[in-house]
Amino acid sequence: MSETKSSDVAGTEAASISETKAAAETPTQQRPPRQQPSQARPNVEAASDGAYYFGSLAVSYDMACSLSSMGYENPSPVQEQCIPTMLAGTDVVGQAMTGTGKTAAFGIPMVERVDMDRQGVQGLVLAPTRELAVQVRDEIAKLSQFKKLRVVACYGGQTITTQITALERGAHIVVGTPGRLLDHLSRRTLSLANVNMVVLDEADEMLDIGFLPDIERILRQTPKARQTSLFSATMHAAMRRIVHRHLQSPEWIRVGGEVETAPKVKQVYFEVWDKDKVKGLSGFLQTQLNGGKALLFRKTQIGVDRLVQSLQRDRIAVEGIHGGMTQSMRSGVMKSFKDGRLKVLVATNVAARGLDIPEVSHVINYDMPQNMEEYIHRIGRTARMEADGTAITFVTEWDMEMLDMIMDTVGDDLERGTLPLYESA
Repeated sequence: MSETKSSDVAGTEAASISETKAAAETPTQQRPPRQQPSQARPNVEAASDGAYYFGSLAVSYDMACSLSSMGYENPSPVQEQCIPTMLAGTDVVGQAMTGTGKTAAFGIPMVERVDMDRQGVQGLVLAPTRELAVQVRDEIAKLSQFKKLRVVACYGGQTITTQITALERGAHIVVGTPGRLLDHLSRRTLSLANVNMVVLDEADEMLDIGFLPDIERILRQTPKARQTSLFSATMHAAMRRIVHRHLQSPEWIRVGGEVETAPKVKQVYFEVWDKDKVKGLSGFLQTQLNGGKALLFRKTQIGVDRLVQSLQRDRIAVEGIHGGMTQSMRSGVMKSFKDGRLKVLVATNVAARGLDIPEVSHVINYDMPQNMEEYIHRIGRTARMEADGTAITFVTEWDMEMLDMIMDTVGDDLERGTLPLYESA
């Protein structure tokens, strides 16, 4: 990935995602961080040696109960390799694509290693976006539901007093965006003095957004004698510098190729004149979507808003999501898309990164990706969990160089298609 911030981030997206440090905030409808409600333990049987297992990995009874209640039976490849290494206290660099189970790969060992008799925050997870912070918090809360850990998410867009109250009750693990974590540290509502586990999640995205100085400031407030793990889909030069500076003799775990695509993604590109893009997209959505869900990518916030307005004029039910929106607006749009009331969503790269969006039938690169890593990340939003999916890329007269790069990488997997707009031409 490029280390240069995109125009999407350079504008209001960066201001929003870096979490404006304003003392007065508008409360949102976000539910406050809280422990998962208690529930009956599932019937989990020990193996013949008296231990409990997740696949071939030994886990505690509490964790076995949590995994069973979540429907987890066997670890994914990244989980199988990362969990025992992190349980041993070794630093880890985990490289795997989106949707491979990275959250549980670090969440399970974090929960297992928390000492209930110790005071203070023991585990810290840094995430690039609000949505990802909430998603990770919820996953870790489910993993720790029978150990009864307190897991708190700290992110912008939610009134800070809600988070302060949760932190005052005591937190074992904190998940947060760098900007909001620094806000809490400056207010002295959060102490990292007892942290012994730090995870940088989606680290490449945090660097691309420009969070490196914030990450450095946060890590300086944690003990040097800590376990640090970094999870990322790509590993460019800036990432390796972070690893060299902050991790101690890490074990490198890589699952899949850096440009490996999901096997069931059908990749198609449409050549289209720039002036015809909106009309061509509108015709495609009206005739080819066939009841599926489409996630469209644009480079900038203003691009998202303009495309949404254009499609709405064509009577297409569509909404956008980007960092310039309030958290309640973003949450409302995501809920509509997840439950199927909304079939078409336009997003920036940053807003879509790390979101749990199941059952996306089509990913559409309305704006051409800027590099191969970005292309792979985008199309990885479809064909998840062994489902089928289609990745569409619009190619204008200005995009031929990037098209050649994609074709050189994926070869015959990328097919040429024709937009309905041009079929009668």
